[in-house]
Amino acid sequence: MPGKFKSLKGQLLLDGGKLAGSCFHRSVVLICQHDAEGAFGLVVNHSTDKKVGEALVADMPDTLKDQLLFLGGPVQPQALSYLHSDAFLPDANVLPNLHLDHSLDELVELGGSFSPTQKLKVFAGYAGWSPGQLDDEMKRGAWLTHPGSVELVFDGESKHLWVKLVRQKGWQYRLLSEQPEDLNWN
Repeated sequence: MPGKFKSLKGQLLLDGGKLAGSCFHRSVVLICQHDAEGAFGLVVNHSTDKKVGEALVADMPDTLKDQLLFLGGPVQPQALSYLHSDAFLPDANVLPNLHLDHSLDELVELGGSFSPTQKLKVFAGYAGWSPGQLDDEMKRGAWLTHPGSVELVFDGESKHLWVKLVRQKGWQYRLLSEQPEDLNWN
């Protein structure tokens, strides 16, 4: 009898050291949706060298245009997704006060609104798994899990987020967190 399905929605997946050479090497992926039909996530720690205004042709506020664009994953790199947080978002669909959306019109509207507690991160592409694929990868130890939070998704030091979170997993992961990004550097 198969085990009961356990959704990873709201969890962060950390490269468990087995993804070298892939686009997920040292990645931190927020699982936004996960059910029996598959999973959808966004890599929250890999920014591109582009600004949102360079990637999107739309009339939008300069504050939005000047934000870094993140590479959400290898699937459909032209697809737009964004995570939006504010102090009170009753309809948040990923975590409390963290909402995932794909609408350009909504993004432009958010960019033009003012809220001192609003946070926004825009992604090109996403990470996707077919039914059972993520579960198989978890069984093989490709990923470590870490509880997701708004603070971690919008961590200002996203470049170092993977190292920070792997170190928090405990002493047994210290060597993994300290190894050079490219093992040829050893």
